[in-house]
Amino acid sequence: MSSEPLEVETTGETVGEAKWQALRELERLAPGIDKAQVRFQVISEGERGLLGVGYTPARVIARIENGATSAEVGGEATEARELVTRVTDTLGLRCRVDVVEDGETITVTCSGSDLGVLIGRHGQTIDAVQYLVNAIGYRRWPERRTVVVDASGYRARRESTLGSIATRSAEQAITTGESVRLEPMTAAERKIIHLRLEHEQDVETSSEGTEPNRYVVVSPRAR
Repeated sequence: MSSEPLEVETTGETVGEAKWQALRELERLAPGIDKAQVRFQVISEGERGLLGVGYTPARVIARIENGATSAEVGGEATEARELVTRVTDTLGLRCRVDVVEDGETITVTCSGSDLGVLIGRHGQTIDAVQYLVNAIGYRRWPERRTVVVDASGYRARRESTLGSIATRSAEQAITTGESVRLEPMTAAERKIIHLRLEHEQDVETSSEGTEPNRYVVVSPRAR
């Protein structure tokens, strides 16, 4: 990580356009920059002359505090981070996108104050983003590694919640002797339920219904 400050000065028809140009220039100079560390100084808000005559562009300086960039990672991990960054930019989210990798998995984590739009209802949006990044990666990358897209610890929280749901549902099925139908879930969430209960001797699980309303049924195991 460099200790030298990095800054650029850009112009645009509006302050917003000038800031956008500055971010793109910083990304070119320092791939993987942490956008949360970028600070802007507005030099001029620009001015449109009478009847369009005498136009003065908006001018800003963008600076990366402490020269902060993400840790160095390989090309595949960098591309995964860039893909997720494009999605967050499209959604209008201002967040930090970090990536770590190991031999089998690339984990892209988004951090910010309000990432509900990215997560979506029951994680449907973030699961769709994860599926898209994996689909692109399988076609482009020589080594097939799974990409996990997370947002402010959502994956761990949701897995814990699903684990509790699985346990309670198994207990209910055993106590009542009747099957328990859970709410519709994504394929990734259904897999967590199945895995959590696969070694339970007294219950079995199955998936029923059609997407996007497919759900897990926890049933007492026949003796």
